[in-house]
Amino acid sequence: MAHQLSHRTVAEFPAEQVYAVMVDPDYLKARLEQLGGPGAALLSHHLDGNGARYELRHGVDADVVPPMVRGLVSGDLVIERVETLAPAGPGRYDGTVAVRIPGTPASADGALRLADATGGSEFVVDASVTVRVPLIGGRIESMVAEQIGGLLAQETAFTLEWLRQRS
Repeated sequence: MAHQLSHRTVAEFPAEQVYAVMVDPDYLKARLEQLGGPGAALLSHHLDGNGARYELRHGVDADVVPPMVRGLVSGDLVIERVETLAPAGPGRYDGTVAVRIPGTPASADGALRLADATGGSEFVVDASVTVRVPLIGGRIESMVAEQIGGLLAQETAFTLEWLRQRS
């Protein structure tokens, strides 16, 4: 059974400004450089008037991978993440996220929503984390969801600082 993850961020900036940053390849590269881990990279990026699609690779040192998860991989953990985000109306952007960990039975899929809110905007990630391992999959899902939540919090802090420095 999948573990549900919900992450909500409120920013003092309008959705249009947050969107412009979130889909900027320079911002994505800088974020990966600071938070992406070993081998992090922006693998692909496409942006046009209909929205954005980009693929990211994160790395996690084997030393910091929880022991229960370490048994599923050898060496550093590689995380591949594809996100889409597109205008869905005035002050609103909707998208998707798909996360894969090659060589493991772990994945996450979900929806992204960025919208104007009182005093700024709100960004919401709703995702399902699935680890197809009999008996212990649920425990691993919880650990993976916790790690994703921590990464989203770090990315939020980075994004807000980026916006503040450029406003």
